[in-house]
Amino acid sequence: MNYDIQHVSETNRREMLALRVSEKQRGFIETIEECLAEAKQWKEFRPVGLYVDYVPVGFAMYGSLKDSQGGNNLWIDRMLIDEQFQSRGYGRKFMELLIERVLQEYGEQPIYLSVYKENLGAVHLYETLGFVFIGEYDTAGEEIMRKG
Repeated sequence: MNYDIQHVSETNRREMLALRVSEKQRGFIETIEECLAEAKQWKEFRPVGLYVDYVPVGFAMYGSLKDSQGGNNLWIDRMLIDEQFQSRGYGRKFMELLIERVLQEYGEQPIYLSVYKENLGAVHLYETLGFVFIGEYDTAGEEIMRKG
């Protein structure tokens, strides 16, 4: 299988907007429309399409964001797999590829993400990839996890 991560552009924007998570996951992540609007506002975010054998199966955003002490923190801020492509191992594979990509682009340092603890599937995935809860929350009330 060919796994590819492509920056969202006018060429693939429509494909990204067509992706959907399952009904039970909708409260856990913003819509892709909201994500792309945030990425326009916050240039630090890099929205990307996730492709398997040239078929769009997911979406993610990552970037290096300023922290309250004036430094930068690496974030994998959003990651979703379309409902029709879930339970095929794509979430794990793309998280591994996103971690690798973020570290290549920004250098070796901790990576952060946030998640609702009720999102048990995502929490389990992140924990198996080495992320741990740090006892902090983001502005939306999600718990923050760190790797590294």
